[in-house]
Amino acid sequence: MSIPNTAEGYLAHLKKVFTDRGDPVRAEGQMAYLRNQFEHYGLKAPEWVNIVKPFYRENGLFSGEELRKFARLCFEDDHRELHYASIEMVQLAQKLKDPKLIQLIEWQMVHRSWWDTVDWLSKLAGIHFLQFPEQKIAITNRWIESDNLWLKRAAIIFQLLYRDKTDEALLFDYILRVKDSKEFFLQKAAGWALRNYSRTNPESVLTFTGNHKLAPLTVREGLRLIKQ
Repeated sequence: MSIPNTAEGYLAHLKKVFTDRGDPVRAEGQMAYLRNQFEHYGLKAPEWVNIVKPFYRENGLFSGEELRKFARLCFEDDHRELHYASIEMVQLAQKLKDPKLIQLIEWQMVHRSWWDTVDWLSKLAGIHFLQFPEQKIAITNRWIESDNLWLKRAAIIFQLLYRDKTDEALLFDYILRVKDSKEFFLQKAAGWALRNYSRTNPESVLTFTGNHKLAPLTVREGLRLIKQ
């Protein structure tokens, strides 16, 4: 059957295949795991990935406005696997090196937001800023200063893959800007970012946590890999 090379055509195809191959019993558990915020087809990650990737490879990726339209249509649906499918296409589209792609990544961060998509999108943001380093400061500074919990979290963790390329001053600055927050997801993000950076520079993380009054959760997570 011929599949229209449009956002609507891709979405209709994926919905049909996901429905046919889903497991309603497993879906109940998946919905409960994400606090019943989203519907699920009942597909495990390897299953939906093995549907989506070959389909995109055979039929092609969208770019520009058609990619944004596809993402919007996927996010309008209640099923989490379709949200994932749109993020997967954005991830694959990063090879096109579109400087405007960060706008779509940010849009996805603030729609249907929960840790599972935001953490993935934060990684994509980190990749984008390696491609376009001139965008990094202005955009992430706006995120950390926003009122949106998930943008703040993204500003803290987007460097997780950077290792020795980590902008230490920026990381520490952003953590200090949220250090008084009672938000679990920000305290945890700060600890995660510090723990990850401790693989590269444990002495600096020790000094930073020792010199500043951070949330106990942040300190505990941040120092987990450091022998003291």
